Amino acid sequence: MVFLCRKSSLQQFIEPRERWPYVFIFLGLLLTAFGSAYYHLAPDNARLVWDRLPMTIVFMPLVAAQIQECVSVKLGLWLLPVLIAVGIGSVLQWRWSELQGAGDLRFYAAVQLYALLALLAALLLPPRYTRSSDLLVMVGLYVLAKVFETADRQILAFGNIASGHTLKHLAAGAAGLWILRMLQLRRPAENH
Repeated sequence: MVFLCRKSSLQQFIEPRERWPYVFIFLGLLLTAFGSAYYHLAPDNARLVWDRLPMTIVFMPLVAAQIQECVSVKLGLWLLPVLIAVGIGSVLQWRWSELQGAGDLRFYAAVQLYALLALLAALLLPPRYTRSSDLLVMVGLYVLAKVFETADRQILAFGNIASGHTLKHLAAGAAGLWILRMLQLRRPAENH
């Protein structure tokens, strides 16, 4: 986040206000580290909320960033708090359903799926910046993290070296680094 607040880094944006989705992305990554650590100290569904909440503060601002970069800065910034609220709401809805004995993850899963589809759709639009193809790498790392998470036990059984959950965290962390790398290397597109 320090990178986004330095004066020289503001040159990475055509308009300084475009940095706000990225401030929330990196804040979400930082909070995910603490939320995940808290969850792993004593894993249960009550603590899982604190692992999932900050993850939505990563996904949803990333969608807002792509909207502002491919559609309209004004629209992306307007949608930023709305998207964050929807993401947080999906976790709170899951937790409420968990307390009711249902554990309904459909809304949370839909938010993640539609965020992923929105990111892929953004690739079809003309970008304001170079390096928009880095988004494919980020999406690929996210999908890889989901595969690792799903195959957790099978991966652990394969040599007892690392669990799929551990590899999920590494892939997600790599996606965060890739976002930072993209921001450092990109330039305004020639048509802007």
